[in-house]
Amino acid sequence: MTDPSRAPLDAEIDVFQTATKDLVGVTVRSLEQLEGRVSLAQFRMLVVLADLGASPSSKVARELGPGASSVTRLADRLQASGHVVRGHDPGNRSVVTLELTPSGRRRVDRVMRWRRAELARILARLSPSDRAVLTTALHRFHEAVGRDDASRARDQDGRSTLRDGGPQAA
Repeated sequence: MTDPSRAPLDAEIDVFQTATKDLVGVTVRSLEQLEGRVSLAQFRMLVVLADLGASPSSKVARELGPGASSVTRLADRLQASGHVVRGHDPGNRSVVTLELTPSGRRRVDRVMRWRRAELARILARLSPSDRAVLTTALHRFHEAVGRDDASRARDQDGRSTLRDGGPQAA
């Protein structure tokens, strides 16, 4: 249980709400690079595959989380559009694997390049000392989120299902 004396103030939560909106805005604008050819759910799968490499579809489903649309349907659409290829695990032919095609990799890279450039443009408006403080604080925030996610995953099934740091946000 959390110590009540460590509870965040409303003003602190408001600042994080604003930062969340700002970062979501950057993310949404970066998705314009997809030109409507890939849905948000499909792009999330592409990002997971970019992080994992060729992987069993069951692992991709775990990484996408409980709210993920059917991995099979997403993979069908992404295979039809040339962004994903299906295969089989050489050690167990019943295990279906998914892997990015060069086209899928280019899609992810294009969005991530735009996002990095936009973040660099925004961060350039801050002083180096402000960026250093913000970077440290965000690292700590990320660690706190990771601990919370790992705790929730263990609570659900008795074991952790998350990789270190989790997948990149779509």
